[in-house]
Amino acid sequence: MADIAAIPLTRIDGSADTLANHKGNVLLVVNVASKCGLTPQYEGLEKLYTEYKDQGLEVLGFPANDFGAQEPGTDEEIVAFCSANYGVSFPMFTKADVSGANKQPLYAELIQAVPTKQGDVDGMKERFKGYGMTPNDDPEVLWNFEKFLIGKDGQVAGRFAPAMTPDDPALVKAIEKELAK
Repeated sequence: MADIAAIPLTRIDGSADTLANHKGNVLLVVNVASKCGLTPQYEGLEKLYTEYKDQGLEVLGFPANDFGAQEPGTDEEIVAFCSANYGVSFPMFTKADVSGANKQPLYAELIQAVPTKQGDVDGMKERFKGYGMTPNDDPEVLWNFEKFLIGKDGQVAGRFAPAMTPDDPALVKAIEKELAK
């Protein structure tokens, strides 16, 4: 596995970044979308970020249009949407693929580190089938709002299914455990 801290990333404003710049913090990496049934999770992600940022949590949003074309906007439109609708203040990155052959290198490494996710995957897949949608199977990212937890040591500490909301006790407990290290 490559050193995920060194993978080049681009912030949504076009500036360069890497996870190394966030060293010593607990990171919650989330692929996000503006037109998804799970989009209201932005509110919970912002609340998590606000509540725990002084303890060292950073939520990192990665817009992706991989699932049902639910993130069709430009980076500028995404920023405007997130600000106006959810007051998002956590770091956001430029839109890129998180699944398939062209997935960004960070997501390739996250998936390799933790190939299966925690949470109600089967129930979510059944609900999607009812809408005529086909989510991905492991190890790929299932859908929008899947969450990867990275500890202060830079190691992937957990992976959580999209339907697991930011206030889910299992996710909060995992974050608090990493912050306590």
